[in-house]
Amino acid sequence: MNERSTTERYTLTDLENWSEVARDVNPPIRLGVFGDPVAHSLSPQMQNAALRALEINMQYARFHIRANELRSALRFLRELDFVGINLTVPHKIAGLTQIDVADESASRCGAANTLRLDSKKFVGSNTDTEGFSRAVRSEFSIDLRDLRVMILGAGGGTGHAIAWQCALENCERLVLVNRTLAKTSSILERLRPFFAEPRVLGPVARLEAVRWDEAAVRAQLADIDLIVNVTPLGMNPSDPAPIPARLLAPHHIVFDCVYGPSRTRLLRAADEAGARGANGLSMLLHQGALSFTIWFNREAPIAAMRSAIAL
Repeated sequence: MNERSTTERYTLTDLENWSEVARDVNPPIRLGVFGDPVAHSLSPQMQNAALRALEINMQYARFHIRANELRSALRFLRELDFVGINLTVPHKIAGLTQIDVADESASRCGAANTLRLDSKKFVGSNTDTEGFSRAVRSEFSIDLRDLRVMILGAGGGTGHAIAWQCALENCERLVLVNRTLAKTSSILERLRPFFAEPRVLGPVARLEAVRWDEAAVRAQLADIDLIVNVTPLGMNPSDPAPIPARLLAPHHIVFDCVYGPSRTRLLRAADEAGARGANGLSMLLHQGALSFTIWFNREAPIAAMRSAIAL
């Protein structure tokens, strides 16, 4: 057995010379995650635990692929004996333009996080959608349809996926927050038909996009139940909370997609406000299990995956 360290990262150059680089790696690497950054990813621990549990003779690795390297990396991958790949920041939206087929989960939200190789063709899916829904249900014992939701950083691939899932489950209200409103305009228009009928009493709109500043966010929060952070703020311990602690109230539920060994500043702020909070480990688990099912057409060993990422 020559399993690479779980903290090791491969690069575009490694993919270009894969037959030489991976010649002595056993079990062979046939799955992985492309991202920038990617060193923090717990996907290898989780997916390798699943592969071992089901006695599948392959392993999953990290690949540090920059935004301008994605096209080349996928081109090299087509010629290798890979089963599939996960895409994380910043590749989820760009990846959709580089594949051969997108299933409904990917095409409707305009982002892909799971690619499967089929006869050298990439089939793209998005498991962030259902993975988020399952995570909220498991962490808070509540369904999205009963919630008024605010997404912080709604302009990226994960934000698009979560917004779509909220719409599909007919959530009470959805507010998209982003520094650049242009990044939310296209998805806002595609979501509008889902929110055409009134459900919430009072004058507030069921679907809105607001610019990321404290006054605009504060004005929305009285009519919000679930606050979702999909920005990278919190990946470094020195990061500020994406919204000030003083804006949180006991009725809020906070889901921070960032995960790590310690609670982020946002989750500590939720604790101080008497609000419920959870990090992104449960979403990582559920989207990863769904990816595994796409690659192997069988149920993922979710208990083994959960155990591997317990922090």
